[in-house]
Amino acid sequence: MSAPRRGGWSSWRDSSGPKPPPPAHGIKIKTVGTTWWGQRWTAALEKLSPAYASRLARGKTYARTGRVSDLAIATGAVQASVTGSRPRPYAITITLAPLDAATWTAAIATLAAKARFAAELLAGEMPKDVDEAFCAGGASLFPSKPGELLTTCSCPDHANPCKHVAATHYVLGDAFDRDPFLLFELRGRTREEVLAATRAARGAEPAVPVEVTPAVRLGKLREVDYDAWRGPRPSLKLSFAAPERHAAVVASLGKPGSWREKASPAELLLLLVQSASTQAIAIALRAAEVENPGVPDEESM
Repeated sequence: MSAPRRGGWSSWRDSSGPKPPPPAHGIKIKTVGTTWWGQRWTAALEKLSPAYASRLARGKTYARTGRVSDLAIATGAVQASVTGSRPRPYAITITLAPLDAATWTAAIATLAAKARFAAELLAGEMPKDVDEAFCAGGASLFPSKPGELLTTCSCPDHANPCKHVAATHYVLGDAFDRDPFLLFELRGRTREEVLAATRAARGAEPAVPVEVTPAVRLGKLREVDYDAWRGPRPSLKLSFAAPERHAAVVASLGKPGSWREKASPAELLLLLVQSASTQAIAIALRAAEVENPGVPDEESM
């Protein structure tokens, strides 16, 4: 809650000159709530109190025009700067108490017990009903009580939230839309810590590293040039080699909570996966022979 200050809006607003422009590195947002967790964040703020909900709209223009900058999220706290009516930006702090260790332990146990939860988290996705795991322990990833979310702003406005805090809420919601795992970090656990704890709870092997494909930026292209090469054709060399580990993805998920067999799912499926892989390579090599008859494949060279 913003600390009470002397004077009202009319007594502190500087009307002696034009408002400073937004900073060049300001964060401009278009729409908050493009994901379910972004919508849930805004809805949670609106449920804190009718007064809080009515004042949130005051910050939309600031958020859309890039007046919020230097947003930083850490365990239990968010900091930002907001360029308002005065030359010096206002300092914003939003605090949301981290969940205690017992709550995290119970929530991770619930997440690990459901294969769907574990699979989506280990794939880097946020399950839609992930908050059920926290609600089962009497908690939530999102603020649910008026005194749970505390805010401060260096401006003299005593309203809660002031327009600077409200603008920061919208920019924070946009950040959550882009990276839902920031919710975990705000509540006390990094994404890596949650994933590691989930794997450990399921007795899973470390996940297989995934290569990230660099982003490709396309320039302007005419329709007549669509099929034309833009440079020398690359020299392609294909390899159909057996994987170093079979059933690696199955092994990374570990055993389901209801599993009673002595052998793990990966151990039972290993021969089937290996056989399927071998047949897939054989089919690929046969297809290459049909397409390029008389050309020896890499395995025979």
